[in-house]
Amino acid sequence: MDGGLNLSQEAQNWVNLILIWLGFGTLVAIVVRCLFPGKEPTGMISSIMIGIVGTCVGPLIVSTIWQIENFNPISPVGFFASTICAALFLLFYQIGTVIAKRRRDEYHDRRTR
Repeated sequence: MDGGLNLSQEAQNWVNLILIWLGFGTLVAIVVRCLFPGKEPTGMISSIMIGIVGTCVGPLIVSTIWQIENFNPISPVGFFASTICAALFLLFYQIGTVIAKRRRDEYHDRRTR
């Protein structure tokens, strides 16, 4: 026995696919955070999640709009689409946190009067 975890070929393919998407999403998150530096309300985990969601949604939108068959999302076009989508998600997240902070401050001001 080699002491390793023995997975079926199909299970190993799924593990590899998930690790590739996690890595690609993390790379997209790093690029987006470099494009939008500064103090952000998101932490490291939130940034990576935004990158992963952008990595899933961006190429899906591109392949749906342009009806591209056999589109590989792990490609330069997929990377560009993922980065744009993750940047938009980060923008919406920032807008949402600003709105929530204003509402919380207004509520606090009304309660302290």
